[in-house]
Formats: sequence, C-alpha cells, structure tokens
Amino acid sequence: MRSLGSRGEREPWNGEFYVSFGDASSRSWEDARQYGYVSGGGGSWYSQTLKLLSPGDRVWVKVPKKGYVGVGRVVESARPASEFNVPTAQGLQSALEVLRHSEKYRATANDPEKAEYFVRVKWLDTVPESRAINEVGLFGNQNTVCQPTTPKWRFTVEKLKTRFRHWNAPADTVGP
Repeated sequence: MRSLGSRGEREPWNGEFYVSFGDASSRSWEDARQYGYVSGGGGSWYSQTLKLLSPGDRVWVKVPKKGYVGVGRVVESARPASEFNVPTAQGLQSALEVLRHSEKYRATANDPEKAEYFVRVKWLDTVPESRAINEVGLFGNQNTVCQPTTPKWRFTVEKLKTRFRHWNAPADTVGP
C-alpha cells in the first residue's frame, strides 16, 4: 500500500489555501484571532505568497510546531503594516499602534522588502494555540501561503473539517 502523500504524487488543487502563521517572536496568534488577520514579513520570501490570497478564499492556518488553529475567509488582499488598521473599542486603529509586536512592525514599516504584510480574515472557527490540532500525517509547509496539490493536503482538510465545525459557515454570520 502506498503511503498518503508520497513524494511526487499530485492531484488537482482543491481550492483550499494553507497558511503558516509562524515565528511567535514577531506574531501573536491571539492578536490574529481577535483582530481578524494572517500576516508574514521579515523578507519578501515570507510576505510574497500572501499575494496569492483574494477575498473569498478559504484559509486553514497552522502555527509551526503547534498545529492547526483556525479556518477563515479572506476579506481583503495583502497590505503592508503601515496601511493595516484593526477594529478596537475606540474604533479603527493602526496595527502599528495596537498589536503585541507593533514595535517590530514599526521598525520595518518603511522597508517594502522587510515590512510585515497583513491579510484581513473573517474567522469561521479558531482555537487557542494550546488547543492546536496536531496529528501525525497532517500537511505542513514552510511557505507562508501555498496551494497544495498533494493527497496529504486533501486528507488534512477533510480531517480538519471534522474538528473545525463551522468551517463552511457564511463569513457574515460568525464572529471575528
């Protein structure tokens, strides 16, 4: 019997995006859950793939070494930290002022190569990092965003759909 997702195996892309929400020293999953976004930066290799995402796309988010933490729908395309605002009790405020790692984002905000970039997401279902879903056989990748075409990705998405019960909820009926 061939193992699921053997090297070289390909199938049509299922339309589901994988997002790696990495580097806890410069990204906070709790901020991302609260304010509705995914992000990447520190070099174009980390931020360029965010441009693959368009409004309406579904994303499955994994924190490296922790597991899958959420599923959501893209609301806005990628934009640099200097142009990204988050909803607060006081109204919209700059991510450069509000987010946990805003000092790091401010330090690179004027450098398009190293700046942090954000994609606004309406969360359909999330869990805290402490409850991340991490099982043997689930897909993982170093790219910030990718469009996997391996049977392992199809297996992963089907598995996650049983764990994130609101994965297919209309984006306008769920909380941030």
